Amino acid sequence: MNQKLPELIPALIPSRRAAMLGAASFGALALSTGRGAAAEAETVTLPFANGERPMVAAGTFPQKGEMILQRTRAPLLETPWPVLQKHLFTPNDQTYVRWHMADFPTSVDASTYKIKVFGAVKKPFELTLEELVKAFPPKRMAAINQCSGNSRGFINPRVSGAQWGNGAMYNAMWTGVPLSHLLAHAGLTTKGTHVAFRSLEQGGGLYPPDVTFEKTLPLKRANDGEVMVAYQMNGENLPLLNGYPVRLIVPGWYSTYWVKMLTEIEVIDHPSTNFWMAVAYKIPDTKTGEMKPGEKGIKFVPINKMKPRSFFTSVENGQKFSSGQAVTLEGFAFGGGSALKSVMVSVNGGKTWRTATLGKNYGAYGFRPWHARISLPKTGTYRLMVKAANAEGHVQPMVAGWNPGGFMYNGIEHVDVTVA
Repeated sequence: MNQKLPELIPALIPSRRAAMLGAASFGALALSTGRGAAAEAETVTLPFANGERPMVAAGTFPQKGEMILQRTRAPLLETPWPVLQKHLFTPNDQTYVRWHMADFPTSVDASTYKIKVFGAVKKPFELTLEELVKAFPPKRMAAINQCSGNSRGFINPRVSGAQWGNGAMYNAMWTGVPLSHLLAHAGLTTKGTHVAFRSLEQGGGLYPPDVTFEKTLPLKRANDGEVMVAYQMNGENLPLLNGYPVRLIVPGWYSTYWVKMLTEIEVIDHPSTNFWMAVAYKIPDTKTGEMKPGEKGIKFVPINKMKPRSFFTSVENGQKFSSGQAVTLEGFAFGGGSALKSVMVSVNGGKTWRTATLGKNYGAYGFRPWHARISLPKTGTYRLMVKAANAEGHVQPMVAGWNPGGFMYNGIEHVDVTVA
């Protein structure tokens, strides 16, 4: 970490007055984002049936630039694809937003904010945000936050849930404290098997007011040194809509586990029975997490590791090229639950493949650029494809697998181009 702690603390820990003023401003803006604002906005059409969505202007939602509006309460904001095309590390003001409860917190007083660590530990404790930053050495990690329903709009047959395009993901450089350090400070007993995480996000809308958002990790995963409690995102405070002041980072796993506004860490001696683990976010207990529509007798388990994905950023569907023109294809890819191993491209709809060159590696869990030089010698239409493989041997399929939650979409991306 290049930034010195004395320089970080004042920016990270605002005064009580500043925090309260920020909260008042947020509340006023949040209440103004109703149907009227969305109705007057420009629209974008995502490339699937019923794909038209409002584009909300910068400032419509606090600390957010121009975004695709999926839902106002609780907020679902999608990152526009051109942003992901241009930035390997997604700007904070255009990172997608996903909340579950309609009555999500619209203000946080950082000066009184505390995280409680308790349960099957020898020394339960609480710490303030300032203590989190000062008492533990910081760690930086590039990691992708991806909604488990990212790209759900492309799934066939269609399923219920937010019909995202490809913009329910972003890549960030996180700064925080490994969870293992906090658990070591508390001292684990022999009884603990899982770690439960809770936040300020509570019931409202479809849920009773006393329902708390809770996610649980097996102790082995929680204590692996990679899971962390982050207080900065791309070198700045987290936007409130992305979990300020701290959120859990579970690199390589879908963002349902990345608990925002984290306030409780409890070591428990059993798997969670909370709705968000026992009922929601479940996938078929199969090798790929998929099943056939209508299939019976399938066991379901909590969702976990992400799948590998890859994308084009330099070429658009319908783009035209000259015959014999040398073309450099560019894009980004990630390995999901393990490091990216390779990226391959095809110019003939997947009949043959060639290996692309990987760019700078920022770590196992972040976006990684790739490029490949190709030639399109004859006139006609070409279907360009790109696929990624990870270190665990998972390769993107030609057609994404199906499950009733519409989770973990990772079908091979393609663009059709014309050569004249």
